[in-house]
Amino acid sequence: MEELNSKTKSKSFESKRVFTLDMRLSVNVDHVASLREARKAKEPDPVHAAVLAKLGGADGITVHLRKDRRHIKERDVRLMKEVVQLPLTVEMGLFDDILEFVLEVVPYKVTLVPERVEEVTTEGGMDLSDKNLRESVIKFSSVLKGKGVRVGVFIDPEKRMVDYALDCGLSFVEINTTAYSRNPSDEDELRKIKEVARYAFEKGLEVMAGHALNIHNVSSIAQILEIDELSIGHSIVSRSIFLGFEKAVQEMKEKMIRSRLLALLNSV
Repeated sequence: MEELNSKTKSKSFESKRVFTLDMRLSVNVDHVASLREARKAKEPDPVHAAVLAKLGGADGITVHLRKDRRHIKERDVRLMKEVVQLPLTVEMGLFDDILEFVLEVVPYKVTLVPERVEEVTTEGGMDLSDKNLRESVIKFSSVLKGKGVRVGVFIDPEKRMVDYALDCGLSFVEINTTAYSRNPSDEDELRKIKEVARYAFEKGLEVMAGHALNIHNVSSIAQILEIDELSIGHSIVSRSIFLGFEKAVQEMKEKMIRSRLLALLNSV
């Protein structure tokens, strides 16, 4: 594999690092909490799911602490940070009360996302072309970075959003894969993601991707070598009903690794 990685480096547009086989999987456990909140009960516990995700091979855990607390609660975030020894990513909107809480917990990463109470799930990337929004992002990220938290933003696959993210001093971008996931055969949507991932990578940003990915459409995204990490939740929770949570995570991780290996072999 060292020889493979060396050859890959020589053909990767003077890359800043060697592309590797292991793409990270951060498992989003929000919808375990959604099921709990459907009955206002104590189970299923998203913290338990996070432990099982680790056993299944997850590289990180992601939660979205929403303004309306519709699924994940502060208690969940605290316990995951204490109990699950994996990097914790908190997704959050630009709300002062959530910022105050996150500064207490100090997760590994924070992904800033747009948020509306009316939405069922995050509907799109953050529009950083809005100057006032950029100012808020800079304010929030500066405070978080002061605590040692890595900060990034969820964006639609547009190069200009990468430039805005750089202007805001962010460490990473997460590319929204919703449009691709709804129609994986749309080569134009896949091309957009590939081009933006490469552009962000060349600019020195860490690149993540996610939203609506599942076991059937993840392969093409996992083959984009510039992407370091995928954030996947709903589809894993859904498949866990039939497979078990640990197995559903393992299945996804194995699919990502196989896809990554194919991309590496094709790049030499």
